[in-house]
Amino acid sequence: MNNVIKTNKAPQAIGTYSQAVRAGNTVYLSGQIPLVPETMEIEQGDMRAQIKRVFENLSAVAQAAGGGLKDVVKLNVFLTDLAHFPLVNEVMAQYFTEPYPARAAVGVAALPKGVSIEMDAIMVLEK
Repeated sequence: MNNVIKTNKAPQAIGTYSQAVRAGNTVYLSGQIPLVPETMEIEQGDMRAQIKRVFENLSAVAQAAGGGLKDVVKLNVFLTDLAHFPLVNEVMAQYFTEPYPARAAVGVAALPKGVSIEMDAIMVLEK
């Protein structure tokens, strides 16, 4: 049985999807873009601020599922400009410690709402 995860501490879905779905001990976190949950507007500031907002959104959904970023085993990063990849590494170090999750970084032509970054994740919980 799948359990849908929902929290007001992360942006509400902007389409036909759930913020996350738990299947057994595995939680699939939908893609997060740099939307501020309270306003549903794009985070103001530089790329670093937008990357932080994405991690904060993922963290909020992970917490609503009963875990945290420490439980993430796979992270996917989508960037419209791979030149921002070093910033992702820099900011990611503020949210994760070793052992780091497996990760992919993919350059894409466009993302929802014209943003420059989106991330999704897979998390495994102990119970």
